[in-house]
Amino acid sequence: MLLTAVTSINNGIYECERGRSKSDPYTLTVEELEPHAQLSPSIGGAVMSKGGGRNLVLYVDDDAYGWKCFVLRGESGFMLNPDVQKKNKTAVIYAELNEAKRATFWCKNGTRRSNAVTLKMTELKVMLDPPAAPALLGESVTLRCEVWGGKAETAKFYKDNEPITDITENTYIITNATQADTGQYRCHATYRYSHISADAARQEGDSDAQELKVIGGPPAATVESTSPNSLKCFCRDCPDNCKSYYWYHTLPKDPRRRLPENTQIITVEEGGLYSCRRLCGKGFSRFSNVYSYKAQPEPVNVLPIVVAAILMVLGVLIVVLIALKRRRRGGSSVQATAQAKDKTTGGDYEQIQLTDQAVYHTLGENTDKDKAKAEAEGGYEALKKRQEEAVYHTLGENTDKDKAKAEAEGGYEALKKRQEDAVYHTLGAAEGQGQGQGQGEGGYEALKSVKVEVYQTLSSADSKTPAGESKGGYEQLPQKDKDYETVAVEDNPYEELKAGQQANQ
Repeated sequence: MLLTAVTSINNGIYECERGRSKSDPYTLTVEELEPHAQLSPSIGGAVMSKGGGRNLVLYVDDDAYGWKCFVLRGESGFMLNPDVQKKNKTAVIYAELNEAKRATFWCKNGTRRSNAVTLKMTELKVMLDPPAAPALLGESVTLRCEVWGGKAETAKFYKDNEPITDITENTYIITNATQADTGQYRCHATYRYSHISADAARQEGDSDAQELKVIGGPPAATVESTSPNSLKCFCRDCPDNCKSYYWYHTLPKDPRRRLPENTQIITVEEGGLYSCRRLCGKGFSRFSNVYSYKAQPEPVNVLPIVVAAILMVLGVLIVVLIALKRRRRGGSSVQATAQAKDKTTGGDYEQIQLTDQAVYHTLGENTDKDKAKAEAEGGYEALKKRQEEAVYHTLGENTDKDKAKAEAEGGYEALKKRQEDAVYHTLGAAEGQGQGQGQGEGGYEALKSVKVEVYQTLSSADSKTPAGESKGGYEQLPQKDKDYETVAVEDNPYEELKAGQQANQ
């Protein structure tokens, strides 16, 4: 007797009898829970062609080491050593029937075990391929009508020899399976081996009948979102001995992996598929629905941006202030220079201040009024040197009136030196008829001392005796302690004038 897809309904004591011999009783207890490990085909369903085989993959939450797998073909059983994939926490076994009509595979590790997978063989070219695991209430079930070495062009499905209408493709999907969907299913397909020849003849055939059994199965968990990144696991039909929560995360192209969290609510950050189930003593609840979470973009930290913006603004303000300060300084300097230039070009002269506190004046271009004033004052401006407290005057060009005045006063102006209390005058050319007193026949005036001592600077070129003493035109400066020498005039027009006067006498 073969029991497939057992449930709690199959619980009880079993015995068998042959002839007058009776076996010992066998107690069967079915837990309405899923086992600790899941075994399933890598591809395809529960039916294989004769001589075929496929891989069965064992999924465990922890390390797959220590697990052993077994196969029952007819009345013979064997142990298989799985190939452990440490990275994926899986183990793989190769399943083949070896001329058997059917074979059942399962794995164990101590008292823990996996679900059983039963594979069936068919010798027909058309086959109905149901899922390897039992159909569960409320879930969807997919039945495929396959053709060995080809593909069905059209297909027709039957349940308990009754056709299922409105189905022409090679796939029949039962959504929200119920107990009413339990039964024997087969299909009829039309096909061609067009991949071998484009002119291949069309063929058709029927598949073997396959049993589909829908069971209640373990209670199912549910995942709900309580906030944008918080997930909560529910299991309303789980028994009271269900305590812990197991969370799982699946990325594209990666196997499902268990998360370390064991609480009812978790916070997720990484995108992907999330599911959960509850641990209930010897087994688990059914896996929950899959919740797809899309990772939220990380909030932008605006603090560094604000700080950088403030620093940039401060930097710009500092540069602007420095530029304005330099511009003001430059403007003041330009303004001062412009004012100085205006004073120099617009007035008679501008005073130049030196570090030794001496002041010198230059002659400017005078207007008629300024010229009249200058004529009254001698036709020149003073050049003052404050540090040495001395004043030097240059001769100005006099008009006829000034010349007459100059002749009356000696034809020249004195050069005064305050520091030494002496004033020295340079000779001026005497023109006109009215020559002043003291000029005499020599046409010039003696240097006058502030100390009321007047010395004549001219002497005879060829005599040590001053000619002025006998002639009356000038007298010699007395040599006091030999501090000075007689002023000799060489190649001077005044010598010719002197000689002419002596000749006339």
